[in-house]
Amino acid sequence: MPVGIFRVSLLVLTAIVNHPLIFPKENGTVPEDPQDIIQKMKEREETLRLEQLRLEQEIAEWEATQEALEKAAKVVEEREEEKVRWDMWTALSMVIFLLIELWRQDFQEGIWQDTGGEEDDMAVLGKAFKGVAFPDKAILASFYEKRILGTTGDMARMREMVEGFADDLLEALRSVCNRDADMEVEDCMGVGSMYENWRVRKPFVCDLIVPFAPPEPYCFRSQIWCCGDSFPPDEQGYGTIKVCRADEAATGCICDKTKLGEDMLCLLHSQANTTRPSSEMEDLLCFKNTQYLDADQVMKWFQIAVTKAWNRISHKYEFDLCFSLLDSPGALKIKFRSGKSIAFNLTPVVQYENSDVYFISHFPRSSLAADLPSSTHWFLTFAVYERRFIQLVSKTLPANACHVSCLQILSFIHGKQCSLTGPSGLTNYHLKTVMLHLLQARPSQDWAPEKLEARLQDMLKFLEKCLHEKKLYHFFIGNGKVPAELGFPIIFQRAEPLNLFRPFVLQRDVYRKTVDTFHEMLRNMTTLINEYTVHIPLAQTNGIHKESF
Repeated sequence: MPVGIFRVSLLVLTAIVNHPLIFPKENGTVPEDPQDIIQKMKEREETLRLEQLRLEQEIAEWEATQEALEKAAKVVEEREEEKVRWDMWTALSMVIFLLIELWRQDFQEGIWQDTGGEEDDMAVLGKAFKGVAFPDKAILASFYEKRILGTTGDMARMREMVEGFADDLLEALRSVCNRDADMEVEDCMGVGSMYENWRVRKPFVCDLIVPFAPPEPYCFRSQIWCCGDSFPPDEQGYGTIKVCRADEAATGCICDKTKLGEDMLCLLHSQANTTRPSSEMEDLLCFKNTQYLDADQVMKWFQIAVTKAWNRISHKYEFDLCFSLLDSPGALKIKFRSGKSIAFNLTPVVQYENSDVYFISHFPRSSLAADLPSSTHWFLTFAVYERRFIQLVSKTLPANACHVSCLQILSFIHGKQCSLTGPSGLTNYHLKTVMLHLLQARPSQDWAPEKLEARLQDMLKFLEKCLHEKKLYHFFIGNGKVPAELGFPIIFQRAEPLNLFRPFVLQRDVYRKTVDTFHEMLRNMTTLINEYTVHIPLAQTNGIHKESF
């Protein structure tokens, strides 16, 4: 009981002590006025509202920052993916390029050389020949015998006469030249159709090349397009010739490339030899202020020398000699008192190292190449090796093989067509190149005389294919199958193949004219052959028949 009373008393005492009205001053949580409570509540509410706004602003800024970071990360990720994709395409492109390059190398080493020997390839060609009337074997044989074969004797007599006169003229030229200052002229060589026995159209013109060399102590050092990086792609087949002193290193002394001090001397060259006056190099037929041989200067010198030589020996001959063509500086013509004349070309050339490849200053008559980039660029001619290759292959062919006959007939028909419709981009050199490719591609027994018709068709098919693709490769350049017996320089076999039809890619008008002339020639072939063929009795031939190539 006492405990209960104590607890109740303690509870009452506690309630009295904590009553707010008993100790108002000590209890600060209870304001004296309700207005103060309302005012503080309003202030508290305003404070909470401002705090809420600040927090909302901070949250918005944080969200914006996070969004910007996400966008930046996404952009970086996209760039990385794009870079990966680009790297993948770059790698894929490189792989494709390498595969194409490997295929091209294989193609260069011989695939394109075998085109003429694949019957399947030939079967898909000849679209332009479908329905074209083509003369049969009897008419072709009669045409060749009556129209072409009789010219062989005339060519032999003309070659003999021209060579004898040219030797005499060059001997006189040596006698009028200054041996210590002028170029040294060697013996001439016959090249081209007259010396390969396939020229058919008159007037007959002999092509003679004359190698020459500089006087001592100078020498020629040549650079060709396939052994240096100074020649752009459009100058394939060209080279330059530098006139140097024989005692100079092939790369030249450093004193020619470095400015030595006034108190320094070259131990290899005397002070007199370190520089060569411009006039001295011009006397050596170099381009102005350079050491490079100038083709125009060479032709001017050669024309003057030939004129002096003729003046010395003209009293021995009963004919006149003159230059016949202004655009072909080496074109000469012998005029007899009877009114007859004989034309021939005498062209100076420079030997490439110790081979039978020559730098030629000008091509006579036909433009086998585009215009020279400059007079210091010389085109290379492989005419000597072409003649040797034909002679070498002819030894393996059957008697009276038809390879030369095919070329003669095609050359004759093309010439007659051009006389009717005007010149085209095709030249006799292109036709000979086609024959050289087929000679290498086909077995020797395919050139038997009774297969003249088939081989002529093959040449036309091959030529049609080349015109369609605008690709006719030079026979020697890039051809790894050249017979070793020829001793042909390996550097040209390893070079990039030279496309003789490259001008057709750039000159569309010339290409269209050439193709039109070719098709017109096919349509007119029978008419042209019949026009120049002696009549054949009907019993000896089946006449004209259709050929579907």
